[in-house]
Amino acid sequence: MKQVKWAVAALCLFVGAACQDTDSDVTPDNRITLTDTDFRANLDGWSADYTDYATSQDSIMEFKTAHTALPAPLDVSKKSLMVSGHNRSDDMFMFIKKKVSGLKPNQTYRVLVDVELASQYGDNSVGIGGSPGGSVYLKAGVTTTEPKKVKEGTEYRLNIDKGNQATGSAQVPVLGTVGAGENVTQYKLIQRSNQSQPVTLKTNDSGEAWLIVGTDSGFEGLTTLYYNRIKAVATLQN
Repeated sequence: MKQVKWAVAALCLFVGAACQDTDSDVTPDNRITLTDTDFRANLDGWSADYTDYATSQDSIMEFKTAHTALPAPLDVSKKSLMVSGHNRSDDMFMFIKKKVSGLKPNQTYRVLVDVELASQYGDNSVGIGGSPGGSVYLKAGVTTTEPKKVKEGTEYRLNIDKGNQATGSAQVPVLGTVGAGENVTQYKLIQRSNQSQPVTLKTNDSGEAWLIVGTDSGFEGLTTLYYNRIKAVATLQN
């Protein structure tokens, strides 16, 4: 019965990708589920990193990553991937990534990503430099290049194009903000998707790629988010 309830819930939350097969199963219409992670048992290959800040700010950014319980008033028996940082650079990018495989080599895929996360920040909230909810932009995509933080002079930058804050890129589009609704002050689950801007991926010789999900912040304060579920589905293009 629990499995049936979860299947129904998944259909409601992830309409664009819910009817796919399990990880690495290619369906007759050439779709493959790259990941369907709910973080209940482990991180499932996801790891976190932070970029877009000065090297001199290393000790004051307050970065934290943990596989931990969802915050109250949500179900605290359920684990999630928490990422947190203090945007003292006015340009902080907090991201998670995962390597995926099983794609056909040197082929073109259309990739949809659905993200569910817990946020406590209102759409209309006010903060230093911008809104804690309305000025923190969620981005997600896929690339054949592993996303990494690299040092450029006195700054840390991402080695792939993700755009900047409200602007995304072809490989890492903006899914929306982390705003959880008007006048929100406690954590609630929100869903975001790139349904309106699917990513086109040309695979490499190995049929491997990297998923990336992250937040580009214009709010100059502390942001703490909990990723609850991430699903990505790729469809082979003829």
